[in-house]
Amino acid sequence: MTDTASFVRPLRFDANHPSFAGHFPGRPIVAGVLMLEQAAEALRTWRGLGVRQVIDAKFLAPLLPDEDARVELDALGGRRYRFVVRRDDDVLVKGTLEASE
Repeated sequence: MTDTASFVRPLRFDANHPSFAGHFPGRPIVAGVLMLEQAAEALRTWRGLGVRQVIDAKFLAPLLPDEDARVELDALGGRRYRFVVRRDDDVLVKGTLEASE
């Protein structure tokens, strides 16, 4: 576990990911739940913590197959962490996670 106040992890979903077959055929986008899962994985990598709950999440723009993005986490205090998924300077998703004990 590190003691830094923030963490960044690259994010990319290959066009062959099985979720794209149903989300959405002919015009695939990365499902929001997959981006939330990656934020949870980033928290596990960074702090060794699981997610108790997603406090809030706002989806602002889609992520497409084979696009490079990143997950950014910031410690808010207590067991809360702010997450942002960005593609370059564009914010795709932002929200707050509460870590499990």
